[in-house]
Amino acid sequence: MKIDNNLRSFGTIRQNEILDALEKHKTQRAAAKALGLAPGTIQNTIERLKRKAALKGWSPEHDMVHQVPSAFNVKGVSTLYKEGKPLIQWVKSQVDEEKRAAIIRESIEAMMQDVPRLAPIQQPLDTHDNLCNLFTVTDFHLGMLANAKESGADWDLKIAENLLVGVFEQAMLSTPFAKVGFINQLGDFLHSDGIMPVTPTSHHIVDQDGRFAKIVTVALRLLRRIIDIALMRHETVVVLMAEGNHDITSSIWLRVMFKALYENEPRVQVIDSDLPYYQYQHGQTMLAFHHGHLSKNDSLPLLFASQFPQVWGATTKRYCHTGHRHHVEEKEHSGMKVIQHATLSARDAYASRGGWLSEREATAITYHKQFGQVSRTTITPEMLQ
Repeated sequence: MKIDNNLRSFGTIRQNEILDALEKHKTQRAAAKALGLAPGTIQNTIERLKRKAALKGWSPEHDMVHQVPSAFNVKGVSTLYKEGKPLIQWVKSQVDEEKRAAIIRESIEAMMQDVPRLAPIQQPLDTHDNLCNLFTVTDFHLGMLANAKESGADWDLKIAENLLVGVFEQAMLSTPFAKVGFINQLGDFLHSDGIMPVTPTSHHIVDQDGRFAKIVTVALRLLRRIIDIALMRHETVVVLMAEGNHDITSSIWLRVMFKALYENEPRVQVIDSDLPYYQYQHGQTMLAFHHGHLSKNDSLPLLFASQFPQVWGATTKRYCHTGHRHHVEEKEHSGMKVIQHATLSARDAYASRGGWLSEREATAITYHKQFGQVSRTTITPEMLQ
């Protein structure tokens, strides 16, 4: 049986072995027998490869012979025929988001190889081994611009930076010297995700305070500052830079960058996961995290039980932290409590005109290895005025 050699460039090692067997033994039944497979497996392999190739622009039987680059998929093909033969063809492509994310990550990791690492900070003398302080910041929307006349409160880079430092310092004073300090940056830390002031998926225009380079500079300075403050009060600092719907790409370079920056600081652990569902085990207490843009709150307990069955089985107290909706909601499910956090940021024009109102606040929650949550502190912007 003659095999289209172009299909091999889209196949895995195993899939190409099946193609080789098919070419050698001529029929699907003979190839399946030689490989110890069911005949249907051969047919399914060929169909999957053809579908994959078609997404990249290769399907000769349909006159598709123009492949798109590796980071793209074919969005549509229009062919003008004359007397049954293709005369002109238009190929439309779109970004393959999974490959795009992989390319971005590889590029960032390459760039970070030459970035100087930070020196270790002296740890506190005495901390409580059983405790973990969780400091949550979600939907902070750094870089967003708001006018008090329209939204009820002003918001820009300077206001945001001063507020978060003040809230974090107050949270530190209100919590015990715990062994673990967990900085839970739960997504949408940045208001936009690149040079253009638009949302990354829907491309809605957002109100942005200055150029993206300035926003990145403030973000790095601000996050470094709160991590260093945490190091002065905790033996170990765990850092989560979660994916949000406003900062899908930025969450990648934030994780990679901070993991590299604190590479020489053994007391800092950066959760490095491209899966936007995260977990941390503190003794018999499970802490789970998801921004909230991909799954509803009610579905999160079962999702985390399925995704992390070993951690679920080893714990008796379980808490899932989420954001995205900018207001507080807390509900106990079978086996896990889901806590939806509010935002500290002011409303933008979109939220103001839509009539969406919520209290602005941040929380610091202390968890015990055995008993779960043992205390909670709430801080509002008004408390710092």
